[in-house]
Amino acid sequence: MNSFSLAIKDVAEQTGLAAGTIRMWEQRYGFPEPARTPGGYRVYTRQDVITLKRVVAFRGRGLSVPAALERARAMDAATDRPSIFGAIASGDSPVRPQRLRRRTMLALSQAIEDEAMARAAGPIVVASFQAEANYRAVEHRYRRLARVADAVAVFARFPELRAERDDHPVEIPVEPADALGHEWAVIVDAPGFGACLVGWETSARAGGERVFEAIWTMDAAVVRQGIQVGAVLASRVSPALGGRIEALLVDRPLAVDAPASGLTALTNRIVGYMDAADG
Repeated sequence: MNSFSLAIKDVAEQTGLAAGTIRMWEQRYGFPEPARTPGGYRVYTRQDVITLKRVVAFRGRGLSVPAALERARAMDAATDRPSIFGAIASGDSPVRPQRLRRRTMLALSQAIEDEAMARAAGPIVVASFQAEANYRAVEHRYRRLARVADAVAVFARFPELRAERDDHPVEIPVEPADALGHEWAVIVDAPGFGACLVGWETSARAGGERVFEAIWTMDAAVVRQGIQVGAVLASRVSPALGGRIEALLVDRPLAVDAPASGLTALTNRIVGYMDAADG
């Protein structure tokens, strides 16, 4: 991922920046920081390209070069972990992981999705499904979300990247060995509504059911962190999608200051689903 392999002309072609601008930013602002070949030529990484694309997006929204660089590099540091759960669980989240059975995870996921479709305007949605079959079972729901969303990214063990089109989310493949391939996640960030459910599948079973170490919250800062981490991970496969999500977040306010009304509505949905499942 971070091996130096791109010449400055490659970076210029992929970012739309002139080679002279890239060299000037290096000298004036200390970024990018290319390595040098034995012959003295600059060489860059794929991450450099992703970060410079973020800078271009931020510049397009009126930020100065120093401010855009600061924002873009801060997003590079959003996660040094290869998973959404890992980044949130190791961060400053006020929510502690708890063990939840698959049926509870499913009820929470459906509640978040339904509440997003019912009340969210222009949501950004990131979800992780482990196996492709898990996503296909609820694909119709995510296609409905995609009709009203600003962006929808879904991770699973897909055979290939499927770009966004019409009412289809972007399908982002993960390898079976990837940490993200063992996660369950549903995150919605929208004006007035935000929710985050992330879980790491354990080896435990409860009554034959799969069990997850899970974090479930409507804390707006944690929701935003989950979306940012999802964008960073998406960028590794689809720089265009990751960059678009990150650009959407530039001036986007946090979902809510106090999520009381949304929390009440969502909790009512959860209780209804779980009661029906137990009946």
